Amino acid sequence: MLAGGQSLIPMLNMRLAAPEHLVDINRIAALESITVTRGGVEVGALVRHAQAERSGAHPLLARALRLVAHPVIRNRGTVVGSLVHADPAAELPAVLAVLDGHVRLARWDGSARAEREVAARDFFTGPMESAAGPGELAVSAFFPALGPRTGVAFEEVARRHGDYALAGVCAVVALDEDGRVESARVACVGVGPVPLVVDVGEVCGRVPAEAADWAFPAGIVRARSEPEGDVHASAAYRAHLVGVLAERALRNAAREGAAARGA
Repeated sequence: MLAGGQSLIPMLNMRLAAPEHLVDINRIAALESITVTRGGVEVGALVRHAQAERSGAHPLLARALRLVAHPVIRNRGTVVGSLVHADPAAELPAVLAVLDGHVRLARWDGSARAEREVAARDFFTGPMESAAGPGELAVSAFFPALGPRTGVAFEEVARRHGDYALAGVCAVVALDEDGRVESARVACVGVGPVPLVVDVGEVCGRVPAEAADWAFPAGIVRARSEPEGDVHASAAYRAHLVGVLAERALRNAAREGAAARGA
């Protein structure tokens, strides 16, 4: 299926994929919409990165999209296409995972259209592998809305701007009415076969956000990571980096949550 082609075309060029048929879905106008409800944001399969970023429909999604490649890529690539590509080094799978969103899949069963929703925790099954089966098309992705007094952050380190990150971490931190940490979750990029999601809310305790020791939960995230080394960075360096980024992302998300509470 060809939507934006920013993942598929390079795979064809490098002979990593050789499909017998290529189906261009770009004329299906029903897949071009961004729908915002109180529950969250539904992004159609033809919504470009740049379109979703400009819409500002979801704070964490917009923040992650600014880190995706270069403007030329974002002008053509699609949000849902990136999710189906399921690259563990990409930003958008981590965003969907940390928010506990889902992907809607559709297929023709011979007499009618059938649909199913697959939660992010079940959708990413391995490197470049998703739960989309033969004959299924991912028609949209749903990113749940943030609650009140909730802050988000996305931190990553890349060798050059626009490159894949050596490691990255996005965080969502929610505070209660008294400014204490109510929940905290992170999702990591590039340190495992699928986005690594770690819920660190319990280990943080119900402490005021400004007094939270984010180094301790960041150490848990680092210990849970399973990075591999390559020509760009060793596994040990990536593990160290994800710990540093997790602490930074959690602290920045908590500050944003505190600012939202004040507002």
